[in-house]
Amino acid sequence: MSTFPGSPDASGTSPDTSGAPSGASGAAVEAPNLDFAGTTPYEDYVQADVLTHLQHLRSDDPGEMVFLVTTQVMELWFTVIVHEWETASRALREDRIPVAMDALKRSVRELEALNHSWRPLAHLTPAQFNSYRGALGEGSGFQSAMYRRMEFLLGEKSASMLVPHRGAPRVHAELEKALHEPSLYDEVLGLLARRGLPVPAAVLNRDLAKRYDSSPEVEAVWAGIYADPDQNGELVRLGEALSDVAELVWRWRNDHLVATRRAMGAKTGTGGSAGVAWLEKRAQKNVFPELWTARSHV
Repeated sequence: MSTFPGSPDASGTSPDTSGAPSGASGAAVEAPNLDFAGTTPYEDYVQADVLTHLQHLRSDDPGEMVFLVTTQVMELWFTVIVHEWETASRALREDRIPVAMDALKRSVRELEALNHSWRPLAHLTPAQFNSYRGALGEGSGFQSAMYRRMEFLLGEKSASMLVPHRGAPRVHAELEKALHEPSLYDEVLGLLARRGLPVPAAVLNRDLAKRYDSSPEVEAVWAGIYADPDQNGELVRLGEALSDVAELVWRWRNDHLVATRRAMGAKTGTGGSAGVAWLEKRAQKNVFPELWTARSHV
């Protein structure tokens, strides 16, 4: 393992930084630049000082820090995933499937990391959660604007979910825009229609601000695609990438449900939500539903 120039090496002595050849390669040991006029370039790019000072604890319980930081990390992953799905949506609209596939594959790895974020909170006991739960006040995860944008991109549209954000004009405007734009799946169906597949006009021209409902005709389209993978290889790969996304979203919802069950049982959730009952209902919903039901007909 290499050592920083000017710091003790493994033997406890300081390495030679005179510029003389060192080691078998003869390469000179160069010291990094440590003197900057302002903040470091790393700080300028990452904004680490901002990120690491966003934790304003509201209780004296030492467990609140991990709860708050984990929640903030989740918000950052939501932001990245929204970026990927919006990138994929634009690419699909422009018939650039390879670009869309790259974004979807990245989002799969990001969803895996997001789901692992539950681990620090997955085994909270009711007593541990109660020790700082009061600090949350009426705060609840369903109020997350970025998570709502994720749901909208998955076709889970609901105008009522804009209401909590009326007091934040920029956030409200972004959500309202996302509500009326095509979801990721809408863009997929548009691509299938342009490929000559019989996606019903009623599906293509539906009210985009409403939740997507499963269509038997779309199910038949996917069944036909999967029945002939030699002819439809590119679309099968797209369907599988979407299925990977859908599976990980389902796992996210279930991990959320299980963590909540352990921490608070069936009590009413913060913010007046139904808690476990609401999460159970969410966990039962399939993302991109016809991709799952079509498999029974192949």
